[in-house]
Amino acid sequence: MRHHSSLFLFISTAVLLFACNAAPPVITDETSYLEEMESWQQQRLERLKSKNGWLSLAGLFWLEEGENSFGSNPENDIVFPEKADTFSGILTLERGSVTLSVSEGVKITLQDTLITKIKLADDQSPNTTRLQQGDLAWYIVKRGERYGIRLRDHKHPRIDKLDHIPSYPIQTSYVVEATLEPFDSPKTMTVATPLDGYTESYECPGILNFRINGEKLTLHPFTSGSGYFLVIADETTGMETYGAGRFMYATPDSTGRIILDFNKAYNPPCAFSPFATCPMPPRENFLPVAIEAGEKSVHFD
Repeated sequence: MRHHSSLFLFISTAVLLFACNAAPPVITDETSYLEEMESWQQQRLERLKSKNGWLSLAGLFWLEEGENSFGSNPENDIVFPEKADTFSGILTLERGSVTLSVSEGVKITLQDTLITKIKLADDQSPNTTRLQQGDLAWYIVKRGERYGIRLRDHKHPRIDKLDHIPSYPIQTSYVVEATLEPFDSPKTMTVATPLDGYTESYECPGILNFRINGEKLTLHPFTSGSGYFLVIADETTGMETYGAGRFMYATPDSTGRIILDFNKAYNPPCAFSPFATCPMPPRENFLPVAIEAGEKSVHFD
């Protein structure tokens, strides 16, 4: 009898110690959290379907040095969709400077003003030149040493095709607190993109340590304003979730806690359009577990 009493005391003490050392749950009001997540998911869909959302992308055309004719006629150097003017004009790339000359009778506007000739500021400039041509809108992008046209169609059929983003059920167990183990000084991490030969570099301040379902895990975050941008992959990547990983953001709350909400792991722009360029997960961010939370792959018929 004494043996059983001692065993019971040992187990009770162990359970008590575990309870005392266990981290408190991040989500204390599950009902409010579920309402917040449903609103977040709806806003996410609305942004994708908006005029400047990723679903409106209709082309990414790289310029050659010198003159580049563009329009819907196949004889152009750059072929726009059929709804564009046959021969819209000439884009001249000269040592990093892009100038547009509009063909006679073609209506291309800048802030509702018709233009005929203009030097274009690319998307790395503070005041990007954004042009409108009927349902089409476009501007110049700079990627490394390359310049191109990012084209949008505000009536792209893909916009109406997407009525929801497939996602895992919302689970509060995938909302966890992380601690940052800072480096002596931030490191620069270079990651690949789907664009051949083009990489992107980010500042990484340290390593995030956290647990999911009791398993110790780490991620390398990128500095983004007052918070962190994460590009992740896991055991669902390429199976149930997008093959080039997913994105997340984390911002310390008012108490300084870093909360990782994997229910908000979302598809990068490349999952919705072949005309986007996205950073891919660094090898340090391949999690050896299945993160069954957040957005799943999207398939367009």
